[in-house]
Parts: sequence; C-alpha cells; structure tokens
Amino acid sequence: MAPDYRLLAESWLADDPDPASRAELSRLIAGLPGTEDELRDRFAGPLTFGTAGLRGRLRAGPNGMNLAVVTRAAAGLVAWLAEQGGKGPLVIGYDARHGSREFAEQTARVATGAGREALIMPGLQPTPVLAYAVRALDAVAGVMVTASHNPPQDNGYKVYLGRELGGPGGDGAQIVPPADAGIEAAIRAVGPIADVALGSPGTPVDSKVIEAYARSAAAVLAEGGPRDLAVAYTPMHGVGGATLLAAFDAAGFPAPAVVTEQAAPDPEFPTVAFPNPEEPGAMDLLLALASATNADLAIANDPDADRCAVAIPAADGGWRALRGDELGALLGDHLIRRGVRGTYATTIVSSQLLGRLCAARGVPHAETLTGFKWIVRAAEELAYGYEEALGYCVAPGMVRDKDGITAALTVAELAAALKAEGRTLADRLDELAAEFGVHATDQLSVRVDDLAEIGAAMTRARQAPPATLLGLPAGVTDDEANNVLTFRTATARAVIRPSGTEPKLKAYLEVVEPVADGDLAAARTRAGDGLTGLRREIAAALGV
Repeated sequence: MAPDYRLLAESWLADDPDPASRAELSRLIAGLPGTEDELRDRFAGPLTFGTAGLRGRLRAGPNGMNLAVVTRAAAGLVAWLAEQGGKGPLVIGYDARHGSREFAEQTARVATGAGREALIMPGLQPTPVLAYAVRALDAVAGVMVTASHNPPQDNGYKVYLGRELGGPGGDGAQIVPPADAGIEAAIRAVGPIADVALGSPGTPVDSKVIEAYARSAAAVLAEGGPRDLAVAYTPMHGVGGATLLAAFDAAGFPAPAVVTEQAAPDPEFPTVAFPNPEEPGAMDLLLALASATNADLAIANDPDADRCAVAIPAADGGWRALRGDELGALLGDHLIRRGVRGTYATTIVSSQLLGRLCAARGVPHAETLTGFKWIVRAAEELAYGYEEALGYCVAPGMVRDKDGITAALTVAELAAALKAEGRTLADRLDELAAEFGVHATDQLSVRVDDLAEIGAAMTRARQAPPATLLGLPAGVTDDEANNVLTFRTATARAVIRPSGTEPKLKAYLEVVEPVADGDLAAARTRAGDGLTGLRREIAAALGV
C-alpha cells in the first residue's frame, strides 16, 4: 500500500519544534496533490549516518537537515554516550552555513538537558579546530555542524569520539562501525521531540583553546627553517581565514595575500558555483591574485578548512593546480626527509606513489578504505595520512583528521626551503617522477539522479570485466563487502566505487610510465595519453 504522504507530513508537523519548518511543510500539504513528489522525496526515509555523519539538504522532513532531525540526532548521540558509560563533556563546533549555529546550540541544549556538560566553540571555527578541541579538552565526543564543501543548500553533522570511547587511534577521530550503527539505533529510539529535555545553552570554550591550536599548528614545522615565501590564499567564503593567518604568523611566515571577495564567511558562496577547490573555476580569483602579487604559492581551503588545495607557477606563465595525489606525495616525501617517524598511510583509491616511496625509504606504509576515519586508524603511531580528495593529516598527534591549516603550513615550509635552494615544488615533483616513474591520476565521475543506476553500472562491470586495459592483460579484484571493484595491469589501475557522500559513481584512474633516458616530457605525454584511453575503456565497462 502506498504511503499517505499527507498523513506522514501532518504527523511530522505536529512534532516539529521549528516554526519555519512547520510553515514549509504546511505549504506543501496545502499544495497536494501537486506537491506529492516533493513530499515523497522528503519522507522517502530518514537521513542516516554515512561517511561524514549526517549530511543533506536544508529542508523540513526526515530526509533533510532541520531542527527536528538535529534534535533527534543529538538526543540519540547523548543517549548512546550514556549507554557506553562515556564520561566528560561534549564539545560542539559550527561553521558559517545556514542553520549551523542554531543546530549547534540545540545540540548543546539537548546535552545539558540530559545532564551532560556541553562546551560550545566560541564563534565560527574550522572543522580541524573542533577535532583538536576534542583531544585538548579530553571530551567524550565532539560534534561539528558543517557540510564541508557541499553546495550552499546543504548542511551536515559530524561526530567525533574522544580517547575513552575512540581508543588511542581514534582519539579525536570521526566515528566508525560499530559506533555509527549504535548511534543510528539510539536516534531511532528517540520518542516525540516534545519529550526531549532541553537544558542550558552550554559553556563557551575558552578562546585560549583556539590560540593553542594556532601555536600547535606552527609547532608542527621544523624550527629555524626558511620562511621567505609569498603566498596567495583564499578561505573560499568559509571559516578558515582567521585561523590560517594566525597559524602563519605564529610560524613566522609573511602574511598571505587574501582574496578579498572570498575572505569573509558567506553561506551563499556567491563567487563560486561549488565551494570546492577541486571544481573547475573555484580557484580562479585565487590564481588571479597570485599572479597580481607575484606569489610563490597559491593555497585554498574549502569552507570548513579541513581540505587544502595548492597551485604552483606553470612554465607558460600561468598557474597549475596540483592534484591531490601530487601534493600527497610531496608532503609525505617532505616529512620522511624531515625524519618524522611512524606509519605513512593513504587509501585504496589514492596514487600508489606514496607506497613505492615508503618502500624505497624503508618507512612503514598502510593502505585503507576511503575516508579519513579509516586513514587515521591505520596505525596508532601514525606519522602522516592523505587521500586524493585534498585531505592531509600531517600532525596526527594534534588533529586525528584531515586538517587544511597544518597542511597549508607544511607545504609552505617545503616551498620556502626549496626556494632558498633556488628550486620549486615542480622541481621536486620532477625528481620523484624520475625516481619512481610518472604516476598520472584522474577520475571518471558519473552523477546520477537514480541511485539504482550506480548498482546497475557496478553489476555490468562485474559481469563483463575488461580482459585488457591499454592493450595489457587486466586482473580484477572484487571487494563485494565494501562495494569496490579494482582492475589492474602492470602499468595501469582503475578503482571503482560509489561515492559515500554524493549520488555519484567514481572510478579512480592511474597510469604509471617510467622515465626513459631522463625524458620526463615524453613520459608525461605517454601517461596522459594512457589516462585518456583508460577513461574511455572504463566508461565502456561501466556502460556510462
């Protein structure tokens, strides 16, 4: 029997604490039957804890981010923490997105209403600062209200655990199974919202914690190194600007030039189509500023500053954005050269270069499933972790998550040291390519309207895998438990998986070309041609 969407909406409406959401649903109910498709989408099911906790569109109903959903999530989280016997406060942070502050304050009231101390960050803060505070304040858990680099109509709710429940490797890290399932079950068990007790708005975190983050970030760098570097920077309408500038100052770098149009937090992200440094055009204003100021380096954070993008001067006089794998290899190599001990980790979809570099240097290396919640748990003595989607953890003892601020400082340290020698990041990339071969990477990303299309494409590739890729025999590895399909030859690899945060099917492509007779340009041309061919063959295998 088809659900009665009017009945579902009216039932939700009666329990919704937000007048704006109630008015929104009332309009949709009044518009029936013309609004049935919209109501069907909102009541198709509740948001569930995924790769990044809760994330969805700001709208009324269970399949959206709104005060009712956040109240239930907070009540479920607090109940689960109590069931686990977790002691200590819940620390809560928020960014500049629509609804973020209200969602954070409601979470604090739910926590105090349940008898747990709630510490709320002082104003808008980057996600890595919240992750740092979980450790610094010995909190039982942390909540960060953000949708990271998603479009402006979205918001989200990330959950971190402290040492007591997360263990040494998960102290200040995002939740993983079985915690996510336990929290999800606790959320489902929450009764009427009217019965959720609300307490005081919590206690503001002392601003000294924020200052301590900046000092700790600066201390990640080696003492006494060169600091002569001209940097152009954008926080991309997000909340990382003040923190990054404070960290650069504490580290002794000149103040970066900041993109004026993108300097202030703005939930509408008016100058970019998508507030993601990986998206075409998102860094245009930054690169224009870098050219105008004759910068050595251009750096962008995403809106919650947990990711870091870097562009370098190109031979043609313009700028070239580094791929996430290129920056990942540069940072890993730099930390190894600095003598930072421990395990160096990346994911199954990132380039194989870091693993080969670690093998050559005699350094422990680990490969994990996609997501920083797995990377930071690769080893208790983690030295460094990265993923190709511009996420870097250069100081796991400080922030057990990706951190775009400390990553920016570390690449600045490397660039300044190379500049002092009359060299550049491009020169260092050339050296790595000459030693290990050109590792060219790219993505085939297919956005869908119907999630069933992803399953159908994966099925086609499983049932008729390509026998060859780029003319070489191809082997296949099928990790059905994690829905990851890998095709591999002696010189090429394609890792295929559904996105954990968006309605996309992604294929991560890599071609490795040795450098013959020192001819880097020829090797890069061959690798680029190989990527073009690999993309075409994988698209055919998927039927997309």
